Amino acid sequence: MREKPHLLLIDGMALLFRAFYSTAVTGQYMVNSKGMPTNGVQGFLRHLLIAIEQKQASHIAVCWDMGSKTFRNELFDAYKSNREAPPIELIPQFDLAKEVVEAFQIPNIGEIGFEADDCIGTVAMSMKSDADVSILTGDRDLLQLLDQHIQVHLLQKGYGNYKSYTHEAFFQEYNVTPHQYIDVKALMGDMSDGYPGVKGIGEKTALKLIQQFKDIQGILDNLDALTNAQRKKIEMDLEMLHLSRELAEIKCDVPLQFTLEHAAFTEIPETFIEIVNDLELKTVKRHLLATNWNASPTV
Repeated sequence: MREKPHLLLIDGMALLFRAFYSTAVTGQYMVNSKGMPTNGVQGFLRHLLIAIEQKQASHIAVCWDMGSKTFRNELFDAYKSNREAPPIELIPQFDLAKEVVEAFQIPNIGEIGFEADDCIGTVAMSMKSDADVSILTGDRDLLQLLDQHIQVHLLQKGYGNYKSYTHEAFFQEYNVTPHQYIDVKALMGDMSDGYPGVKGIGEKTALKLIQQFKDIQGILDNLDALTNAQRKKIEMDLEMLHLSRELAEIKCDVPLQFTLEHAAFTEIPETFIEIVNDLELKTVKRHLLATNWNASPTV
């Protein structure tokens, strides 16, 4: 019996932002001789290389946001409006990161009007019957995608440290299914994404309500069973509750062109070594030499 392919989906934005801010706070922008800051790209690549080493994936793809506006902004103007613009040192590194991924001969995936999460969800759900899927991210929203054939690895402090979730592990921790957690998010809101959910209901209460009534509709069908305070809060924010539910759910039908064959990975190509040398990515070069990637003397 042929072993099932293992597809590793990388949340490019999460890795790049984490890598940038881990060094930017101390002013370590790693500027090369061309005057280009490379700290985010170098940290991003270290995360990527270590994940490939640890997860032993046969297929890899990196997903990206394609601009700051998506269909969620059309639904709710304030969606992510509380986020500051990226620092000027990070801005050129968005395209640079995509260039080095392309040189790695790993597909970059993104679609205007959608978030990287939606692209990850679409690929993961469409491929789960053909491959075991691992998602590497720092975004807990992606936990809603957990499935018997989909795992999520959340970045922790440092490199190569993850909190890994299966569908079963998630249920044991929260006592709701990953899909039910969408309704939990709708109730409690998400301040980092800028949608409030139901004012006055936090994660603890939201989890308790979904554990008891299964979903939002179950809660609405049993409003008389709630405390007076809970019922009043939900009734006052009913429209926002439904909107928050729509904002919280990852869209898994983005019109993407993706095939497993396009994401097949075997070893580091020469094009990647060339761009690492050209951009003077010294941290990446040291990592490649220390881990004996492809035993390439050209690094």
